[in-house]
Amino acid sequence: MGFYLRTTLKAGPFRFNLSPSGVGVSAGVPGFRVGTGPRGNYIRVAGLGTTYFGSPAPIPTSPGPQPSRPPVARTDEIVMQELSGTPVQHLVAAHPADLINQIQTAAQRRLLWPWIAAAVAMLALISAPYGLALLVPGLPAVWWFRQRDIARRSVVVFYQVDDAPAVKYERFAASNGFVSRIQRVWHVEAEGALSTPYQRKVNAGAGALIRRSTGSLDLAGPPVLVTNIAVPSLHGKEHSIYFLPDRLIVRHGRRYADLPYAAVNAHAQPQRFIESEAPPADAQCVGTTWQYTNKSGGPDRRFKHNRQLPIMLYGRLTLTSSDGLLTVWDFSQPDVAASLAEALNRMR
Repeated sequence: MGFYLRTTLKAGPFRFNLSPSGVGVSAGVPGFRVGTGPRGNYIRVAGLGTTYFGSPAPIPTSPGPQPSRPPVARTDEIVMQELSGTPVQHLVAAHPADLINQIQTAAQRRLLWPWIAAAVAMLALISAPYGLALLVPGLPAVWWFRQRDIARRSVVVFYQVDDAPAVKYERFAASNGFVSRIQRVWHVEAEGALSTPYQRKVNAGAGALIRRSTGSLDLAGPPVLVTNIAVPSLHGKEHSIYFLPDRLIVRHGRRYADLPYAAVNAHAQPQRFIESEAPPADAQCVGTTWQYTNKSGGPDRRFKHNRQLPIMLYGRLTLTSSDGLLTVWDFSQPDVAASLAEALNRMR
């Protein structure tokens, strides 16, 4: 995968173009477009070519609590420790960044076009058949509000890096985790030790119980970020990690924070897991156990429907920082977790 992928980005009705001379932006519809770029302001009309006028004005630039312990919850007398680390807002306070402020603002903007579309459709149905004439101005209005919403919820960033950090980032994006076809990823949300014999008996003899949600691994990046590079990403239900060339972005719900790679420690280790669901086909089975076990590890005959469960070998990736970041991910292939940890530590 090449580090530099695209020279043109779209955010709603706006088009951003990167050339050796600089960045230009334009807006319009097919056949008519106005914009500004390194050569000045321009109007482009189909069949008449491009007319330049004026020059772009200089754009002024401006310079861009203590962590708390994760809460403890009880589930059926098993103490579950949340593996969420420091709240995102504390990480933002520790590492303020203009990019995060823009992403946060864009992510919290609400969509208007679905409400406009619903209002137009309702008015057309209530006053039918004459109300169908409302669709003539209504549909273009819905399209315009949709383009407006996309533009307002987009943060456009061009990366043009050709030095040593770019080489490290390209190696990271091409690491085993993001180019291999791994079948299963989980975000580990909480973990609790099974301390009593009964707790271990009814949980297949395991030493700990975890709460997890299904995740994914891709090159999509944050949904509000429009950029010219592929952004390696780990996605969970409410938690995501995005790896940019110069920083790591953490998402929890609709809140974002970032950290420099120098502040992040990555650790990988094999993880034996008693799987109660259908195991992924690419994972290795290293043994079996029973859902209800006796002291010798055999099946407890006092329990009906006592099924045999596979013991799978997964890989666990743990990311931490001195500011309180804690995020844990399991992968169906241990070498993927190891490859990601190695590549992340090289980014420091």
